[in-house]
Amino acid sequence: MTKADLVNYIFEKIGLPKTEIQKIVDTLFDTMREGLIEDEIIKISGFGVFTVRKKGARMGRNPKNMQPVEIKPRRVVTFRPSDKLKDKFQ
Repeated sequence: MTKADLVNYIFEKIGLPKTEIQKIVDTLFDTMREGLIEDEIIKISGFGVFTVRKKGARMGRNPKNMQPVEIKPRRVVTFRPSDKLKDKFQ
């Protein structure tokens, strides 16, 4: 599902103008993005938790030439689904 699909889905369900829905969706994602950049935990009840995890440096291998390559430390976003969401898939 794309952001445009999400806007269309909300439009069909609620009926607000698409421009307003687009602003709301953009604001939601911008707020989440800013929170994750600042290492905040984002909890959405009934859906899950987004967190930022720090991964340390490690040695990897270039698959083209099999030469060892250092992979630098970085931050990654992780998602842990809520129990309610997990139950929907069982």
